[in-house]
Amino acid sequence: MKFTIYGKGCSNCQLLTERVSQVADELGLEYQIEKVTDINAIVDAGVMHTPALAVDDELVLEGKVASTSQLKNLLGR
Repeated sequence: MKFTIYGKGCSNCQLLTERVSQVADELGLEYQIEKVTDINAIVDAGVMHTPALAVDDELVLEGKVASTSQLKNLLGR
C-alpha cells in the first residue's frame, strides 16, 4: 500500500504522517510513505488544502489531520 502525504512540512503534515504510520503498523499493513512538499506537485495532484492524504494514488483526505480512529476506518477497508 502506498500513502502519499501532501503538504509543506508543517506540524500538521508531520502529525498526519505519524498517525498514518501508527495506524498502518497497528493494522499490520505493508506500506510505503511518500511525502510531497513541492507546491507545484501538490497542485498538480489536485490538492487544494493541506495536509492531504492519498492511498494508492486516490485522494482520501484533504485539509485536516484525521484522528487515529478516522484513519483506521479509511485504511482498514
